[in-house]
Amino acid sequence: MSGHSHWATIRRKKDATDSKRGHLFTKLAREIVIAAREGGGDPESNIRLQYAVEKARANNMPKDNVERAIKRGTGELKDAAEIEEIVYEGYAPHGIAFMIACQTDNRNRTVAELRHVLSKAGGSLGEAGSVAWQFKRISFFEFPLKNLDPDQIFELAVEAGADDVTIDNDYVEIFAEVNMFKEISDQLKAHKIVPETAELRLVPNNETELDDDKTMQILRLVESLEDLDDVQNVSSNLAISESLMAELAED
Repeated sequence: MSGHSHWATIRRKKDATDSKRGHLFTKLAREIVIAAREGGGDPESNIRLQYAVEKARANNMPKDNVERAIKRGTGELKDAAEIEEIVYEGYAPHGIAFMIACQTDNRNRTVAELRHVLSKAGGSLGEAGSVAWQFKRISFFEFPLKNLDPDQIFELAVEAGADDVTIDNDYVEIFAEVNMFKEISDQLKAHKIVPETAELRLVPNNETELDDDKTMQILRLVESLEDLDDVQNVSSNLAISESLMAELAED
């Protein structure tokens, strides 16, 4: 699990320096719209919206964009088609399974784009349930260690219900059951810790190891999928070696 999180962190930092602002803002806005639609427009009483807004601000998304997205979610603005969340299942080369989380206002467009990217790389979309059994949903939190005490972080996370806490490359990762999301969120907030990532995420029950060349082939496919506006993130059962992760971090 940790390898995928580190890869996501590396990609996020690269995106911030690669001037993909418009692309990023589209995804951030959609997350805010859905969060506001599901839990209301007040970030104080809507944890998902709170984290979506904080993430948008951390990426320098204009305040007007944030407020407009919240109003779209609550129904105050009727200027766009309904955005829905869908998770598609698929296959990459070498037997790697994908769960592709999308937020879209046009399913036909999304499916066509996914099929194009996957087939070009030798993969394919799968039927519903074809790979979902290989994954489970968990609560996940990630934030930089900075000046925090590792032992205190570990203790408060475990007391709040975390199953696992890892600290690597000066980043803290907390893993827990889905039903512990609010409890851990509240504990982090009480200690004035603002996660860079706070979400329910899909993780594989078992991972598949490939050689570095094949692993890079899969990671390039993941990048191509996540570069699509409708794709929020891609979960896979690919294992990423520590040596390759170190190389990727240096690039």
